[in-house]
Amino acid sequence: MRRFDWRVAIGVAIIGIICLLWLLATGILIWSSLDETSRDAVAATLGPSLELLILMWAISLGAVGIALRWLVAYFMTAPARLAEDAQVLLGTDVKRQLKPSGSIENRSLTDLFNQLVQQRETLREEMDTLVQEAAHNTELEKNRLAALMSELSKSVVVCNLDGRILLYNNRARRQFHRLSQSPNVAAGVELIGLGRSIYGVFNRNLLKHALENIQHRLHHNVTSPSTQFVTTTQSGQLLRVQMAPVRAVQLENRESAQMTGFVLLTENITHEFEALSQQDHVLNTLTERSRAAIANMQAALDVLEYPDIEPAMQESLLAVLREETQGLGERIHELKSTTVNGFMSHWSLEDMLGADLVEAAINRINALEGLTATESSVDTSVWLKVESFTLLEAITYLTEHVHQECGVDTVQFRLGMTETHGQLDLCWTPLNNKKDTRLNCEKDFIRLGGEKSSLTIQDVVERHDGAFWFEHEAEGNQALFRFLIPLAKAQEDQNTSALMNEESRPEFYDFDLFQASEQTRSLEDCKLSELSYTVFDTETTGLDPAGGDEIIQIGAIRIVNGKLLQQENFDQLVDPRRSIPTATIPIHGIQPEMVEGKPVIEDVLPAFHAFVGDTVLVAHNAAFDMRCLQVKETATGVVFDQPVLDTLLLSAVVHPNQESHALEAIAERFNINIHGRHTALGDAMATAEVFLHLIHLLAEQGIHTMGQARVAAQKTYYARLKY
Repeated sequence: MRRFDWRVAIGVAIIGIICLLWLLATGILIWSSLDETSRDAVAATLGPSLELLILMWAISLGAVGIALRWLVAYFMTAPARLAEDAQVLLGTDVKRQLKPSGSIENRSLTDLFNQLVQQRETLREEMDTLVQEAAHNTELEKNRLAALMSELSKSVVVCNLDGRILLYNNRARRQFHRLSQSPNVAAGVELIGLGRSIYGVFNRNLLKHALENIQHRLHHNVTSPSTQFVTTTQSGQLLRVQMAPVRAVQLENRESAQMTGFVLLTENITHEFEALSQQDHVLNTLTERSRAAIANMQAALDVLEYPDIEPAMQESLLAVLREETQGLGERIHELKSTTVNGFMSHWSLEDMLGADLVEAAINRINALEGLTATESSVDTSVWLKVESFTLLEAITYLTEHVHQECGVDTVQFRLGMTETHGQLDLCWTPLNNKKDTRLNCEKDFIRLGGEKSSLTIQDVVERHDGAFWFEHEAEGNQALFRFLIPLAKAQEDQNTSALMNEESRPEFYDFDLFQASEQTRSLEDCKLSELSYTVFDTETTGLDPAGGDEIIQIGAIRIVNGKLLQQENFDQLVDPRRSIPTATIPIHGIQPEMVEGKPVIEDVLPAFHAFVGDTVLVAHNAAFDMRCLQVKETATGVVFDQPVLDTLLLSAVVHPNQESHALEAIAERFNINIHGRHTALGDAMATAEVFLHLIHLLAEQGIHTMGQARVAAQKTYYARLKY
């Protein structure tokens, strides 16, 4: 589409005005030199002559406009395009020859640019050879580490402190693969990816609590400041998770190293837990059936003690004893074959300093409205064996329960120990000296924030193999809940520098995200080079989404921290539930039989929305693609309210003098090969590569943030296009 050039219009207007003024001045001079008779004769013939003069003036202006347009294109636009093309070559890694155009001088400059580019490429090739030789041994070591990581039996995920994923291995990718409601939708949705939030997989409060435990251990210079917990995934799998800190280089003037992120090692223990549950079932069955057998045997023995028992009765009772004894032996053998070892290992307990547990409980209770918690007497030498997340939930629930039932606003904590257990007391002073208040809530389900947990207080206590009760103290006029929690061996304080930090490199990694903290600034002020993007494209049955044309394919790929992640993509055909026009098939290549039996848009868009997450959307001519999504909001209930950037508009920002901003034209300027043009994923990949080049060129124009890019894009001519 050829744009209107205001320079030509202004030039033609100026020349036209000058010509009119010149003709007017000439006419006035001629008129003033004529006598009355001549003036009358001229006036009589002025009408036809004036029309001819105006026609000649208009034709002359048209000729001037054509000539001026050619001169502008020859001497002004051609050098401007040369400057834009040269900017692409100098600012990026694009390798191509510039096409000469315009004046002889401009063509000479183009040839010089091509020679300089060729010299630069020669130097780059020589430098690349040297770098490849120097990095050969290092690459071998990286490959060995990557192979080792891929063979680990545990899933590995590394995150920064904001919860953004920096590293993961293939096992983690498979483990956190959420199956869609429709089995055909993109083979499921990847829940993890570089730059995505780990809180889409794990409960935010659970990870926050684990991080607080690690911070306490780092503060106390514990040798191995890791923590572990058990949780469930969205697909119902049971995972044992170990969290360890990623620490910065320790400075001499700091007592302890600072955390920059954390590592999650996850292990699927679903089958292990099911096996233990089966063992529980066998044990319970043995207990119930053995109780009846023992009762029968005891009754038979009681009758056999009578001295005058008849032989037939005696033989019958002996048969009962033999039968019950044999059955009891078989059940014991069944129990032995299922191995009862490890009944108490359903849940992972961790070593925790008792004072840290009390501090965490106080902080959690003080965060609640209308409640205050303090410590009364705490033995700082007590180490406990706890599953702190559920235990703290139980303590918080009990505090709220006392507040609601007794009107008490303040509680105190005491911590001591017996020979085998730690003794944790949650104490309060009853109002109006009412000591007869009874709070028996062992079998209450834990409720926090209006949400009901599946665990009771008794479940939490049994998980710890401990004890719990309510009592009134004889002295001191206090009521309390008492927990008996198993003790753990105290850990010796050592310098954290003694901990070895083994590095590993899986297939997918990006450590630059350690430097980004998106929570500390608004998205509009974030640098384009730091954001995470989902670049997508749609193929449709036509160009009128509001008039009934439907999406038949969605393709998308992710960009994180300036890197194109080809392994993290979304590619899905969609059944449009209408015919595909024959005229459009040669464009996108999708035959009607290819979409038969594929999921409908109501199933695909929720899966695509989950893939997009909290990233920025990018598309070429995004107005059309976003319109295709918006018309389906009512039918699907899915709203794509993420920020959007358009490569069509951004190309017009950095290259305002180019004739075309079609995807093919931009790709040619950047020397990008489009594989699978007019397939959704192929166009998305080409758009992503174009976008990476545009980010660099925008920065050279002083456009660094997303807000600046959106403002600049809105000022372009193409921003007026609507669908």
